[in-house]
Amino acid sequence: QVQLVESGGGLVQAGGSLRLSCAASGRTFSVSTMNWFRQAPGKEREFVALISWNGGVTTYADSVKGRFTISRDNAKNTVYLQMNSLKPEDTAVYYCNQKWGTTNVWGQGTQVTVSS
Repeated sequence: QVQLVESGGGLVQAGGSLRLSCAASGRTFSVSTMNWFRQAPGKEREFVALISWNGGVTTYADSVKGRFTISRDNAKNTVYLQMNSLKPEDTAVYYCNQKWGTTNVWGQGTQVTVSS
């Protein structure tokens, strides 16, 4: 059974940086696509970033492109989201997501709050 645990969220001022981590259990991490999503109160959950199983492909939402970087360390079963130049509109709960085949697993989320 896969378990994902996000960490690294917090309160930062606009223009600041945070690094989120997602630690995965199980044996499928290294063959899985990993994603970050986020959801603000009252809004739909939206895609933020994707990284392929070997890190060869990364994809970003237009809203974060150039500011956020997704990476992974398969030896540590961990995916990261480095967030720079944060804006108040980045405020949301950030969720780690693991996909392989038709399986879709979510973490519990970590709160990111960006003040102006």
